[in-house]
Amino acid sequence: MTQRVLILCTGNSARSQMAEGLLRHDAGDRFTVESAGTKPSVVRPEAIAAMREVGIDISGHRSKHVDAFDGQVFDLVLTVCDHANEVCPVFPGGTRRLHHAFDDPAAVTGDEATRLAAFRRVRDEIRAYLRTFPGE
Repeated sequence: MTQRVLILCTGNSARSQMAEGLLRHDAGDRFTVESAGTKPSVVRPEAIAAMREVGIDISGHRSKHVDAFDGQVFDLVLTVCDHANEVCPVFPGGTRRLHHAFDDPAAVTGDEATRLAAFRRVRDEIRAYLRTFPGE
């Protein structure tokens, strides 16, 4: 049975986008996955590059506001940053919420190599976490 999952972050620009791509890719048809943000911006090019390195294309993803999913039923809402966890709206039905905060790679400053290294590290941490995910 396919479970609906919403991954929520603040900007929906890096962590939630990478988590969406990873879960969709690694879990196959066990989950229908969406991501959103409480203050959406744009998908970071470093997130796209880090995901491309592991064979996952998120270049077509766009940042969405969590309000776009208002009233929809999800089996699981996963918050990947503390701010999103604090302001996460209530979803109808028996939605379970899980929270696991990951460092924000978009907050890392420095040259391109330094920033990309941060995105790779967070990508790998998210992937490791999702491999312990219910249903995985």
